[in-house]
Amino acid sequence: MPASLHLLPHAPEELISGRLRRLGEGVGKVVYCSEHWVVKRQRHASDIIALIVIWKVLRRLARILPAHLGEPLLQRPSKPIRLLRVMMRPLVLVIPRSLWLMTHIGELWHVYHSRNVRGEHLARLHLAGTSLVPDHVTFPPVRVKVGGWPGWLTVSEATERVECTLHQRLADLAAAGRFGQLELWLDRFLELRQTGWQRGLFSVDAHLKNFGVTGDRVVLLDPGGLTDHWPEIEQRLSAQAGVAEPHLQLGLGPLLDSRPDIADRFNARWKEIVSRDGVLRHWPEERS
Repeated sequence: MPASLHLLPHAPEELISGRLRRLGEGVGKVVYCSEHWVVKRQRHASDIIALIVIWKVLRRLARILPAHLGEPLLQRPSKPIRLLRVMMRPLVLVIPRSLWLMTHIGELWHVYHSRNVRGEHLARLHLAGTSLVPDHVTFPPVRVKVGGWPGWLTVSEATERVECTLHQRLADLAAAGRFGQLELWLDRFLELRQTGWQRGLFSVDAHLKNFGVTGDRVVLLDPGGLTDHWPEIEQRLSAQAGVAEPHLQLGLGPLLDSRPDIADRFNARWKEIVSRDGVLRHWPEERS
């Protein structure tokens, strides 16, 4: 069923009848869930700055460490990063935010914030009512209980809960030895991206944990990386053109260790499709 935007007279009962479980987190949001719905808490700016500092350190470490040690650092391991954020936050709070914003960290924060605002606007404009994103509902503000800090939230919207992230589905299929199905889901991932390009949208944050699985569909979970700005897209594609093995960059290395044939086929398709010519084949002429 295509995703759509619904205005409800009141919040779904399951959101207010029990305590919502912490489901996951990103740079700017923490996600809580009931059985069928998720709600989001926006992070404070100091938490986002702390995470940016952590990611800069992890990326530098990943470049100098052997691949088997460095690659796991780039797969967004949530529990270690959560611990590092808690440790880093007091330091961030001690230094005035105005000083942080004068550094390269501040530049990255501004880039993240502007991309997030733009991406959510583009998603509302072009993706609401399509099968490319989960269903979304709004309702009068209501207070809900959540696990962990802060214990409760006031929310006025919720998003359909997907079965799992695309990365988790691929990991489960690899563990079960169902590599034919794994390759099918990779094809669906690439098909989703091309469908987005037909609408004049490109995600610069296309990691596998940013996409979800619902039924036989792959859907975009966080629109923060969406852009319709062609020069930015060209710059991104140019940077990706130098990646020899895209499956490693996407975190598929451990899943495809025993199937280099699938990795080779995926890399070949990725390089053909996620390229300037590949995107332009789908991109609306009036927006290029």
